[in-house]
Amino acid sequence: MSDATVLLTLDDGIATVTLNRPDRLNALTEAMHAELAQVLDRIELDRAIRAVMLTGAGRGFCSGQDLNDGATLERADLGDTLERFYNPLIRRLKTLERPVIAAVNGVAAGAGANLALACDIVIAAESAVFVQAFIKIGLIPDVGGTFVLPRLVGQARAMGLAMLGEEITGKQAAEWGMIWRAVDDDRVMDEATTVARQLASQPTVALGLIKRAIQASATNDLHQQLELERDLQRQAGKTEDFAEGVNAFLDRRPPIFKGR
Repeated sequence: MSDATVLLTLDDGIATVTLNRPDRLNALTEAMHAELAQVLDRIELDRAIRAVMLTGAGRGFCSGQDLNDGATLERADLGDTLERFYNPLIRRLKTLERPVIAAVNGVAAGAGANLALACDIVIAAESAVFVQAFIKIGLIPDVGGTFVLPRLVGQARAMGLAMLGEEITGKQAAEWGMIWRAVDDDRVMDEATTVARQLASQPTVALGLIKRAIQASATNDLHQQLELERDLQRQAGKTEDFAEGVNAFLDRRPPIFKGR
């Protein structure tokens, strides 16, 4: 097995990023954050990559911060840890101009749960576990959890998840609208790969603009959002893929998008 704690594989326009500490349920360390940053650097620079899939090795997705990581815990200021590592990671995932699919194959706890929810599309095993475990050690949800959760499931459920720290399964998360889809446990990677392939064949620029528009809607009023849609649609309308889409429609054939 590779000594790398983050693995990157490239296949036909899809970058698969695998958190690779299965013996620790892929708990995050400073070393992992450094490797993740390097992987994202590579993805951002490689325009041939048109979709990203994030998953975990072994039986878990990510169990959150590794509480045995002395490099992190030697600092008393946890806000500094967020500012140095987690907040930049979430910002990069949110602003990456490629779709990001989380394949949640097992436990997603604490920072690991909110890392998954920061992705654009989340596909989970029905028996996977999502838990806002922060309250169990006297902390608040971070890594974007207090922002994302109420927008996904409403304030009542977000408050219950955060204050009680109860586990919910992938199946329940899908029923609540927290994630896109829950599937049989043995189909998670196949389903996520199918979605990634579909997205990798789509107009990449438009997908990136969709991310920007939907994220902005959380804070924009209607007039601001209408203006943003105007500006982003102007950009989309200047792409080669828009021209191809129109020509394919008129020719009554499937479009062949090139991601530009």
